[in-house]
Amino acid sequence: MIIIMQSQAQEAEIQAVVERIERAGLTAHVSRGTERTLIGAVGDERQLSSEVFERLPGVEKAMHVVKPYRFVSREGHSNDTVIDIRGIKLGGGLPVQVIAGPCSVETQEQMDAAAEAVVAAGCRMMRGGAFKPRTSPYAFQGLGITGLEYFLHSARSRQLPIVTELMDVRMLDTFLEYDVDVIQIGARNMQNFDLLKEVGRVNKPVILKRGLSATISEWLMAAEYIAAGGNHNIIFCERGIRTFETAYRNVLDVTAIPVLKRETHLPVIVDPSHAGGKAWMVPALSCAAVAAGADGLLIEVHPNPCEAWCDADQALTPSQLSELMQQLRALGAALQRPLA
Repeated sequence: MIIIMQSQAQEAEIQAVVERIERAGLTAHVSRGTERTLIGAVGDERQLSSEVFERLPGVEKAMHVVKPYRFVSREGHSNDTVIDIRGIKLGGGLPVQVIAGPCSVETQEQMDAAAEAVVAAGCRMMRGGAFKPRTSPYAFQGLGITGLEYFLHSARSRQLPIVTELMDVRMLDTFLEYDVDVIQIGARNMQNFDLLKEVGRVNKPVILKRGLSATISEWLMAAEYIAAGGNHNIIFCERGIRTFETAYRNVLDVTAIPVLKRETHLPVIVDPSHAGGKAWMVPALSCAAVAAGADGLLIEVHPNPCEAWCDADQALTPSQLSELMQQLRALGAALQRPLA
């Protein structure tokens, strides 16, 4: 941390800052310039609060030098992390993975048909919601454990690892009992810190979706909660953020992909379905995400979108998913970023 003293700071005020640094177990280095005195805190500065120093007399500004997120930062881990999901590799410049499936689990027949569509299109993992966070308390909330059983029955018989959302920390043991392959933390729970701490204690890949209005820094710090618990199998998922625009559901922040790639060693995927909110937008957003460097895509497909129990507008049909996969393969070949 660097503390910048005011131009008229007194010697006693400088010494007070030095003493505060040393009480924290760090070493203070004082540099006296012609106009300003700078004080450097040498050591593990993450335990120091810039706000505390800025309240001290004579201090103009205090700022951290190292990233506040030590485990997820590229500073301490220069090589890309590759996440292993039942033998399927994600991240590290490896082929792009497409995870497809319906927004919500409805019936066994629907999940069987969706799983067939996922396999036929060439996707290697499947998504589906057994527990659904909805804006309205009267909307369909998911089938719960019954839906999880439907999902597993359809996916396991086709060797598809599953991705499903955990909403309540009390259900974590159930997810572990059913051996869910990838736990998804949804946008509304990105800063549910108790939930993040708990999934940080298990050895399961976690997809952490960006909050509706979260900054990149807040998103990274949310991931740090998981990593600090010991679970470093984290996958960031950009799913669009809320802005003033009403022409589409959310604004896909494509810029977040290269920014995250610079800031963190962990994989980054994109959910174009929730970003656009309309099926016709999904192909363009998917291509943009791959071109920007995303390691994977999370795409909604439904055997009959017109009959979907939730988010019908954004779900692709099986034929549309197959067409998109062909398009992505051509794009990947041109960019030397092949699909898995």
